[in-house]
Amino acid sequence: MATSTNTTGRNQRGSQKPKFSFKENLTALKALPPFFKLIWETHKGYTLINIALRLFKSVFPLVTLYIGKLIIDEVVLLYNEGGDPSDLWFWVAAEFIVMIVSAMLSRGINLTDALLGDLFANRSSVKLIEHAAELDLPQFEDAEFYDKLEMARRQTTSRVALMSDVFNQVQDLITIIFLSAGMIFFEPLLIVLLIIAVIPAFINELYFNQRTYSLVRSWTPERRELDYLRYIGASDQTAKEIKIFNLSTFIKNRFEKKADQYYEANKKIAVRRSALGFLFNLFGDIAYYGAYVIIIIRTINGSISIGDLTFLSGSFMRLRNLLQSIFSRFSGIVQRAMYLQDLFDFFNIKPVIASPEKSKKLPEKITKGFEFINVGFQYPNTNHWAVRHLNFHLKAGEKLALVGENGAGKTTLVKLLARLYDPSEGKILLDGVDLKEYNLKDLRAYIGVIFQDFVKFQMTAAENIAVGKIEDLKEKEQIVNSAELSLADRVIEELPEQYEQMLGRRFANGTELSGGQWQKVALGRAYMRDAQLIILDEPTAALDAKAEYEVFLRFSDLTKGKTAVLISHRFSTVRMADRILVLKGGEMQELGSHEELLDLGGYYKELFELQAKGYR
Repeated sequence: MATSTNTTGRNQRGSQKPKFSFKENLTALKALPPFFKLIWETHKGYTLINIALRLFKSVFPLVTLYIGKLIIDEVVLLYNEGGDPSDLWFWVAAEFIVMIVSAMLSRGINLTDALLGDLFANRSSVKLIEHAAELDLPQFEDAEFYDKLEMARRQTTSRVALMSDVFNQVQDLITIIFLSAGMIFFEPLLIVLLIIAVIPAFINELYFNQRTYSLVRSWTPERRELDYLRYIGASDQTAKEIKIFNLSTFIKNRFEKKADQYYEANKKIAVRRSALGFLFNLFGDIAYYGAYVIIIIRTINGSISIGDLTFLSGSFMRLRNLLQSIFSRFSGIVQRAMYLQDLFDFFNIKPVIASPEKSKKLPEKITKGFEFINVGFQYPNTNHWAVRHLNFHLKAGEKLALVGENGAGKTTLVKLLARLYDPSEGKILLDGVDLKEYNLKDLRAYIGVIFQDFVKFQMTAAENIAVGKIEDLKEKEQIVNSAELSLADRVIEELPEQYEQMLGRRFANGTELSGGQWQKVALGRAYMRDAQLIILDEPTAALDAKAEYEVFLRFSDLTKGKTAVLISHRFSTVRMADRILVLKGGEMQELGSHEELLDLGGYYKELFELQAKGYR
């Protein structure tokens, strides 16, 4: 797998000729049983009602045609011989009742289809969210995995039509059985002509469905890039840079070029499909009129009645349309099942970072601390060590600052500490026990982390703070207290609806905050949970020096007796820590207090003096 995809690679993959295999068409249908299991689990009652309505309605085409035959025969009889028309009006009334009931059944089928479809889309989306939450952070940072996630996400809403198609398929097959029985009784030869008429068109549809699917799948990275370009080209998040750097033309041209490439690749398949489809359908029309001629000749010869003529010609036309619909729908079902398999493929992805079957209980209070023993980590599919040879002890109740240039491995280290990653080599101990031996969910609840690239949730101010411990969303006092500790209370008090104010501009009546205001709100999340280890990964970068200093003073008071890790580029803040770990190129250079590192005269002193010059 590749963690990144260059333009050349994408173009080569996108331009590959799609492969065709009838075996793949049939193999794709293996996705249907788990699909219908999901539908059944979504709502058993709606599913049973839908099936019952369809079974009942499948008989109606034969009944309608046969009543029509009887009406025609009665009309001819009355025209030639006269007599009592009561039988005629009886069958007319019967046909009217059949039409009314059929319409009611259709309405019922459409209603249960819609209700089941909505519920299934909701259920599969929930299942997708739940499964994505179980997967590992390194998986989300892999381009191939993200393609699978994107394909799966599309299936949660676009596969509802597959359910109706399969149900329609079964309904039409039952109807065909009834109509075929009627035709065989009168003229078996018509069934042979019927099969000859529809099979070529069916093969054609299967062939081009496979090619279309292969094209769409091979172009997944490009279509994801198109979505991204469409987003950044018209978004409030990117509008400033787009205007300042005059990027609109660049983005437009890039989107247009990529979209045209996909259009041309798809156009070739569409044109051939249309041309061959016309020829095969023409062949079917010829077969139909051949059968029609046979029926007319038999009627002229007196072998069958005019009513039989209408019944047989109507049955043949209905059967032909049903078979074409079934074959065409079958190829569509196969195509959708191929895409549906993407959803189940995603569900089959298992996390690598997981809890042990018998996990150890976390200590109520950290006594020894965290110990890194020869820890190293490589991101997936790279040969570069993000961090390596880390050996140090983060003592219980200690405040440790991480210092180093961008890319030195500071954020990677804290992600290892929170077990968002597992070390590629070495191990991390908590009170003498490997982190891998603890329950993963409990461990992460044990740690409070605020990252520099925290999420600005388009939610209320209260919800934005409560995400630190979302199960306490209704604990208003706790939310207000956390806001006061992070200084977010001063921001929220100025909002029109205060804690109920929607933040961000995505939704109506939303208010956008400045970078510093957002950071105070995000910091409130760290205070929501009674964590034993609190990590702040440059969350105050957008604050001015005075505000940051005040935040860390409060942070220092709050974390008394607790273990804390902080990352900051400001040495005025860093020196507040008990010890400072200095990283360079992913390896530990120095470790000690501010005064000890200055006396050492090494890399830390060099960085400190470089920053100090900026203030002179």
